[in-house]
Amino acid sequence: MSVKLRKVGTSHVLTVPNNFKVAENAEFDVFHGRDGSIIYTPKRNNPFEGDWYDHDLQQESVFEDVEDLNIELEEN
Repeated sequence: MSVKLRKVGTSHVLTVPNNFKVAENAEFDVFHGRDGSIIYTPKRNNPFEGDWYDHDLQQESVFEDVEDLNIELEEN
């Protein structure tokens, strides 16, 4: 299957055939290869974007519920 690049306004457009079942308003990242290839990949949420760093990142202690045995070891 091939599609043809067409001009719409000041942009160039590649169409997506209906049988690809792509949701309307779906977002893609686009990459241009050195060989002229154009690659579209579904946009994924970047875990490094957003305000996640504004939240409390304090690590919880894993020793809070551990009983202190206070045992001395004997040397033989």
